[in-house]
Amino acid sequence: MRYGTRNTVALLVFTAVTNLADGVTKIALPLLATRASGSPAQVAAVSLSLSLPWLLAALHVGVLVDRVDRRRLLWGANGLRLLALGILFRAAATDGATVPALCAVGTVLGLAEVVALTAASALIPALTPPQGRERANAWIAGAETVCNEFCGPFVGGLLLAAGTAVALGTTWVSYLAVSFVPLLLVGRFRAVRETPVPDRPESVNRQIAGGLRYLWRHLLLRTMALILTVLCACWGAWLALMPLFATDVMGVSPQEYGAILSALGIGGLVGALVVTRANRLLGRRRVMFADLVGTFVMMAVPALTTSVWAVAAAAFAGGAGGTLWTVNSRTIGQHLVPDSMLGRYNAGSRLFSWGAMPLGAGLMGLLAEWCGMRAAFLVFAASVAVAVLPFLRVLTPAALAEAFGTERA
Repeated sequence: MRYGTRNTVALLVFTAVTNLADGVTKIALPLLATRASGSPAQVAAVSLSLSLPWLLAALHVGVLVDRVDRRRLLWGANGLRLLALGILFRAAATDGATVPALCAVGTVLGLAEVVALTAASALIPALTPPQGRERANAWIAGAETVCNEFCGPFVGGLLLAAGTAVALGTTWVSYLAVSFVPLLLVGRFRAVRETPVPDRPESVNRQIAGGLRYLWRHLLLRTMALILTVLCACWGAWLALMPLFATDVMGVSPQEYGAILSALGIGGLVGALVVTRANRLLGRRRVMFADLVGTFVMMAVPALTTSVWAVAAAAFAGGAGGTLWTVNSRTIGQHLVPDSMLGRYNAGSRLFSWGAMPLGAGLMGLLAEWCGMRAAFLVFAASVAVAVLPFLRVLTPAALAEAFGTERA
């Protein structure tokens, strides 16, 4: 496809800028909530509103992505963002940024994120040639991780230091500017249906059920989804407990704790940069297995040592492995899943990952309370070790070779 590189760059720019802006809002909204209320529960509710749409609406958004023009969904998502931030800007200027208003804005922004990321992932197979999908997935996964989780909050802190109006206004302008980027995309933006459209379309619930059935009946995709659930639960657990563990057990300074978190993000960026070459040299199966090793190390090391360097190195390994898995699992899905079901598949896969993170965080809190923090880390490390067996039995060289033809598994 002659426009493959152009499309990849356009999707990369759109993803990077919107995720950077999303990262800013994840800092701005909770901060505004602290000014509106001193209740920890209400502040937490505002933070939760940003991620709750992944649990409540992801499957329905997947159906939408499979039904309508996916490029228009990118515009629609940014339209929602502009509307929500415009309302928030006015409310903040008139001291009307109440907790319910912030929760409503957070929910709209979270829903827009679900739509944009699901639609962008589904567009990749249609707009890039098969040999370019791995590179596109690597760039876009790297942009999601670095911009949303690390650069966005950092930039948000700087903008908020200059004033709430500056932070919200800059974010609004960013969403507006990047809305024109999808015009650069060239190709097909609707899902290709393998069967004629029936006179009476299937209901949304039936389409959701069909997507989940497809995922569950496909052994390779089902196994990857279940392993991903374990891995993301570990990530949620690590992120939830590490602040307390670092300060109370490790006794680190704020700068050292920042270095540990930075190692996680740097690992994710390095994983995105090396995944294509690593696949070519080692094979996709070994590269994906590196995520299990990296996540195991990330969970096990804090249970064994309080060395800042060791914990940071383990975080780097976990971050790198996470991106290696993300890129390869998305590429596998794009090769195996019909275009007419890609939206539902992408939404279902993200539901497994985003849904597992808060569950992992909650379980980690209970385990740490009952058994101590070191023991809690070991329990999650053991869960990764258990996931090794299904990985080795299902993600075989033969299964991956079948998915990719003659490409090295």
